[in-house]
Amino acid sequence: MSLEGKVAIVTGSGRGLGLAYAQELARQGASVVINDVDSAIAADAVASIEATGGKAFAVVAPVGSTETAKLLVAAAVESFGRLDILVTNAGVLRDTVLWKMTDEDFDLVINVHLRGTFTCVREAAAYMRENSIAGRIICIGSPTGQRGNFGQTNYAAAKAGIVGMVRTWALELRKAGITANAVVPVAATAMTATVPYFAAAVAADEKDEAMPAFFRHDLGFGTAADVAGTIAFLASDEAANITGQVIGVGGDRLQVWSHPEPVVTEYQDGGWTYDALAARGPGLITDNLQSIGEKFPPLPEELRPAAAPTA
Repeated sequence: MSLEGKVAIVTGSGRGLGLAYAQELARQGASVVINDVDSAIAADAVASIEATGGKAFAVVAPVGSTETAKLLVAAAVESFGRLDILVTNAGVLRDTVLWKMTDEDFDLVINVHLRGTFTCVREAAAYMRENSIAGRIICIGSPTGQRGNFGQTNYAAAKAGIVGMVRTWALELRKAGITANAVVPVAATAMTATVPYFAAAVAADEKDEAMPAFFRHDLGFGTAADVAGTIAFLASDEAANITGQVIGVGGDRLQVWSHPEPVVTEYQDGGWTYDALAARGPGLITDNLQSIGEKFPPLPEELRPAAAPTA
């Protein structure tokens, strides 16, 4: 597999998962447009790629607007001559429960994650179609978008919406040879660093030590670098026949998420009136209730965080 001669944009790539994606794409031969809202962080990301012989260029701008999307595509074309790969990773969090979430909390997360993915993909896809480029669009999802998570109404809506858009784009772009997929990463990030359940894994990652096998294997939780290989693979020619999929990856685990399908189908002559549902609904529905949220297995005793000392 080689991405020699390819050009990629990775939004939100100044640090964390986005930086790992950009560095791996560059390692495989692609020239990369880095994007961040902090010029110093973006410059450091570019330097990290150039230090290993790669090519990178920074665009400092917040993702969400059509103007930023146009700026990113123009930077790729002007700096490296074309655009083959788009990875939409930029994001922001404003977590709180539903009844405390403000309009501003909701709108900001939706604007960056959902609208930012839409505007960047629209601009990139238009360029790829106009120039007959069999491009690769890779959008970053989340387990929260697949299953929900307490305190993340805005983030869940955005990530679930991204998956819906990816499935639609896979249909619309198939004739042009452009693939569209979503990747659901599970990795040590600034967000997971604050969760006590992941403390032993995050501590190992910060020390550059191997994470315990429980996290890597049983939980599918690893480092940002563990996710980057999947991004590079989906960006390659070898993935030309993979489109409209949701791929989960973390630690030693890879998953292909199923598309939603009904778990039961029943018919009622004359339609499902209130009386028909009162008679048959409880059994049909309650016998087939689906789980919500993520269920983590108990931590092995040796990996449990130490209890805080009492006064």
